[in-house]
Amino acid sequence: MSPNDNRNYDYTYSDFKERTEYNLIAELVHNNSNIVDLGCGNGSLITKLIKENNCIAKGVEISSSAVEVCKRNKLDVLYGRIDEALPFADNEFDYAICNVTIQMVMYPEVLLSEMKRISKYQIISFPNFGFYKNRFDLLFNGRMPRPTLFGYNWFNTGHIHQLSKIDFEELINKIGGMRIKNIKMLKPKNTIKWFFIKLFPNLFQILFICLLEKE
Repeated sequence: MSPNDNRNYDYTYSDFKERTEYNLIAELVHNNSNIVDLGCGNGSLITKLIKENNCIAKGVEISSSAVEVCKRNKLDVLYGRIDEALPFADNEFDYAICNVTIQMVMYPEVLLSEMKRISKYQIISFPNFGFYKNRFDLLFNGRMPRPTLFGYNWFNTGHIHQLSKIDFEELINKIGGMRIKNIKMLKPKNTIKWFFIKLFPNLFQILFICLLEKE
């Protein structure tokens, strides 16, 4: 198996990383909240929310190496899948978070339904398959679009359920009982680019961070 393979989820030698979307997620989370991070990886986001937002945090992760890293860093993380019934009570958390992982699970509709069940607010981020570079890649090269695979190929990526903003909104409506309260997007330095992103987000934004709440 190639080392450039994100189906393997090996976090043995990974370091904590400050990813671009972390600050946007942190802005959506009230201080002193009780949160759970589903698909938490090595716990980088959890650690940030504990330190900066004073959150009480748990995590669930399918990678055993990631769980080991989290436990070494004294994080409360369970091993398990996130797209099945979760071992938490109804409304146990203020926020359930799933960062760039919903497209990597077998049953995204189950994941979102469980997030709705266990929390008051849900934060879901995902790469936008409707991004204009994806559209051009398919149109002109006739292949599985690569821009939102972040260096992987169609055969060695864990992105098994690609989605756009429109697809995500359709899933929310299908599940029912929740609505989008806020959407954050990566803001470029170029003001002209930002103008077109705000005007046509499903075309020009590469990543969406959505805050949902129960109706």
